[in-house]
Amino acid sequence: MTDVGSVKVGHFARDSRGWLTGTTVLLTPLGAIAGVDVRGGGPGTRETDLLRPENLIQKVHAIVLSGGSAYGLASAQGVMEFLEETGSGFSVGKDLSWVVPIVPGAVIFDLGRGGKFANRPDSTFGYRAAKLAKSNSSDMGCVGAGSGARSGGLKGGIGMASTWLDNGHVVSALAVVNSIGSVINPDTCLPWHDSATRLRRPIASERRALRDYLSQLAAPVATPETSLNTTIGAVATNLRLSKSECTKFAAVAHDGLARAVRPAHLMNDGDTIFGLSVGPGDLVLSENEPIFSDPVGRPALLNKVLTAGADMFAQACTEAILQATSSGGMMSYRDLCPSAFVSR
Repeated sequence: MTDVGSVKVGHFARDSRGWLTGTTVLLTPLGAIAGVDVRGGGPGTRETDLLRPENLIQKVHAIVLSGGSAYGLASAQGVMEFLEETGSGFSVGKDLSWVVPIVPGAVIFDLGRGGKFANRPDSTFGYRAAKLAKSNSSDMGCVGAGSGARSGGLKGGIGMASTWLDNGHVVSALAVVNSIGSVINPDTCLPWHDSATRLRRPIASERRALRDYLSQLAAPVATPETSLNTTIGAVATNLRLSKSECTKFAAVAHDGLARAVRPAHLMNDGDTIFGLSVGPGDLVLSENEPIFSDPVGRPALLNKVLTAGADMFAQACTEAILQATSSGGMMSYRDLCPSAFVSR
């Protein structure tokens, strides 16, 4: 996610003494144009109405992704406090210190997975995650908001992916995968989507172990405890997009989610993706494409950004499961199928 520049990523989590949850923050202290698209039937979100294209606010200063279900939305308060201390926010007065940081967010359900239902993120989680944010973060798996995540019965987590377009710009994605559906195809025991194609089919004994483990969990929608989920995240680019284009960016990224996680967007999911633009100036076309004012050329470039966003979100969802490690009684794909990771 930090490959686009002007974005810092920070994580804070607790995973002992009844805790297994955390918060992840995408800091954009200089502001990022943003949109959002919510597809799940049970979302937990904050400040998403601000991102509607017709509304006043043009830029956000952070995006918060957190565990804790609706309780976890409190983590955004800590991020606001951190940003206020650093002077980042929407100016509301003559004094430069009078700012209101714009901090939309979304949450996943992980309540009780560490043992104690009351242990969930609060404002201190958001503050600490913001303070720890780095411009070169590459942490994935069971970090931040992915600490208590579960996906199709396996240990979930956080994944990231990036790509460079042929004009040199970047499209990146970060996903917190906590889905009812699975990233793993039960027939092949490999991910539904893996553009890196670096995995090999697990050996027969591991395939049996994986299927037996999943079958012991019963149907994933059978009980409330196993059916309260959600995949959340963001796609970002250093191309300049409008709010409406960022909204479309987020919407098409859901195509990537649906490729990587099957099924997706169910009633018990709260699937929410943010679209961010941190690029200066206007969209720039390469020398071989029509000029910027050409009504055909602009959509053509946007199509490249949208396509890359969907691809990267699919890969980020996949990476979340491949990078996760077993915890909280949840087995990881890596531990059940280690032979899949043997170099070709």
